[in-house]
Amino acid sequence: MAAATQVYLSLGSTQSEGSARSSRAAPTMAMARMLILLVAMALLGSCSASELTTRRGQAMDVAPVIHPLRQLLGSGRELASRGGVPCDSWMLGVEAHNVRDWKTVPANCEGYVGHYMLGSHYRRDSKVVVDEALAYVDTLKLAGKGKEVWVFDIDETTLSNLPYYAKHGFGTKPFNATSFNAYVLEGSALALPETKRLYKKLLSMGVKPVLLTGRTEDQRAITVANLLHQGFSGWMNLLLKQPGFKGSAVAYKSGERQKLQDAGYVIVGNIGDQWSDILGAPEGTRTFKLPDPMYYIG
Repeated sequence: MAAATQVYLSLGSTQSEGSARSSRAAPTMAMARMLILLVAMALLGSCSASELTTRRGQAMDVAPVIHPLRQLLGSGRELASRGGVPCDSWMLGVEAHNVRDWKTVPANCEGYVGHYMLGSHYRRDSKVVVDEALAYVDTLKLAGKGKEVWVFDIDETTLSNLPYYAKHGFGTKPFNATSFNAYVLEGSALALPETKRLYKKLLSMGVKPVLLTGRTEDQRAITVANLLHQGFSGWMNLLLKQPGFKGSAVAYKSGERQKLQDAGYVIVGNIGDQWSDILGAPEGTRTFKLPDPMYYIG
């Protein structure tokens, strides 16, 4: 791209210099300009106008940054499919639950997913989900018996592990339980601000949050500390996976929700980043799926 920028700039200077040359050199200069133009077109052919602007900035000594996703998408271009993987289509398949049981993000999609997660697009998509949840909350008619609960997942729903995944390829590397658990024990996960809006709203209405996570019981103390540090409090239950559980995430989470229902609670809502957070009866009256293209839990 830097080469393309240099060609583009040299093309302009060639045109200005050509006007000052003698008429005898005109045919030679015309051929030179045509050759440069063809080379420039070939080099720029795979780049959108918006990407050209970004890369020009880098060529002019502007520090490269991770840009929002919108700046990497060109009109009519398939920038997301460089390297042979249509990353935008793959991610849509993931979010629609058409692509299942995948182990890692395609290697060629690391940059695409990274731009999405670190840019504004991920936050905007999360806001759309939570805005819909809040609109639904406004329609709730509570019985006044304190039995309404809302189930929240934790990882990539209540707390974000993006700092960890940014250092591990945004999901392109196989999951390493040892390194991830070491990260969890740091208690440094950040609050997801959109989910926090929903959490606070429900508390103000008298709906009890229930935190249902795939984290294990031995991580309870650090999880509590992390949640409190990030401004989450007042939950009714924090449900963690017991040692020795061998079933799927769907079986585990739906089983815990069934226990809540059997105890007389009404699950008015359920939100998570994985389909396994919201599938399996009883799901709850309404379910909401937050975006997460970094990993899959079945």
